[in-house]
Amino acid sequence: MRIAGLMASEVLDLIEEHVVPGITTDELNTICHQHIVDVQQATPAPLNYRGFPKSICTSVNHTICHGIPNDKKLKKGDILNIDVTVIKDGYFGDTSRMYYVGTPSANAAKLCEVAYECMARGIEVVKPGCTLGDIGHAIQVHAESNHYSIVREYCGHGIGSSFHEEPQVLHYGKPGTGPQLEAGMTFTIEPMVNQGRRHTKLLSDDWTVITKDRSLSAQWEHTVLVTPQGYDLLTMSDGRSL
Repeated sequence: MRIAGLMASEVLDLIEEHVVPGITTDELNTICHQHIVDVQQATPAPLNYRGFPKSICTSVNHTICHGIPNDKKLKKGDILNIDVTVIKDGYFGDTSRMYYVGTPSANAAKLCEVAYECMARGIEVVKPGCTLGDIGHAIQVHAESNHYSIVREYCGHGIGSSFHEEPQVLHYGKPGTGPQLEAGMTFTIEPMVNQGRRHTKLLSDDWTVITKDRSLSAQWEHTVLVTPQGYDLLTMSDGRSL
């Protein structure tokens, strides 16, 4: 899982320079796909997963998650989430980041920054004996204290030799509730933070999820390992820190 996680983060590193005005998300998908398959000799998990047609998810502006890469050109000021999951030797690494296309508005930049802080607050809670409710509460409080909302229909998940496993990792909740964490658990923390209301709408492609009020949304994701002392991030690029 460490290898798969590092590979997923490597894909997000390499794609950054390509996120520029005028490129399409389909072109970004092709770059990521070729690197995963040809260079890493691994498998992009989303491709053909329950019918998903591409190798990465690309969610622009008011798209919350599961955006399908297409031929629409990105424009200056867009914000973009790229979600990459790599399978290597039967194990999965799942991670996502926000990218700016040119210079975003101050409001968009703040949303992305707070969304990152929400993920970090959730991760920093992780240790044996804490509960999933503790994680969700830390995330929810930080988002709402900044006057944002947390999407409730989609959540983090256990991961290992399968893409999605138990437990579900909600990004809201009450302290002390839910299953207790134990060393050796692996799961994703990936809060989706909306600038407006939390409500969602699923488009007719049965994948793309947008904000119902068409407000901006931002998301970051790491795959987390519970260690005896706390946590380890399996999708952290070399040289980066949380």
